[in-house]
Amino acid sequence: MKTKKNIAGIVWDLAAPVADGLGYTIWDVEYVKEGSTMILRITIDIDNEVGITIDDCEKMHRAIDPVIDEADPIEESYNLEVSSPGVERLLTRPEHFERMVGADVEVRLFAALPDRPAIGGSKVFTGILKGFDGQNILVEVGGEEVSVPKKAASKVQTVFDWA
Repeated sequence: MKTKKNIAGIVWDLAAPVADGLGYTIWDVEYVKEGSTMILRITIDIDNEVGITIDDCEKMHRAIDPVIDEADPIEESYNLEVSSPGVERLLTRPEHFERMVGADVEVRLFAALPDRPAIGGSKVFTGILKGFDGQNILVEVGGEEVSVPKKAASKVQTVFDWA
């Protein structure tokens, strides 16, 4: 039986060469249930000043749709979405952390870490992403570097100053 995670991995493998051929990279692939609808969401990124546009999403959608249809990895009906990770992007994979070093991030923890004085026992804090070693996220908070085990973080995302 195929699981949602397996389907996302299969689609990632199908989508990566298509994205590469169009000048994009795959940021993420999700296969999730939203309401009563199954959604196959492919998030693409590009390394330029503008970022991903609606035209880029449409181009990738048109290119990947027949590839997925031919491979037929999903037995049930679903909606295909192609999107941008946006300016406030979720960091989940090692390559996400590597790419966003130097960015402002918000870290949400499952539970407060009282042994990290720089974050004052808070479950949510912001700082500058300094690195990721595969196990720990290094964030500069108020001039002090804080190491947080990735498994302790429920969510890490970039933050954008909208002012």
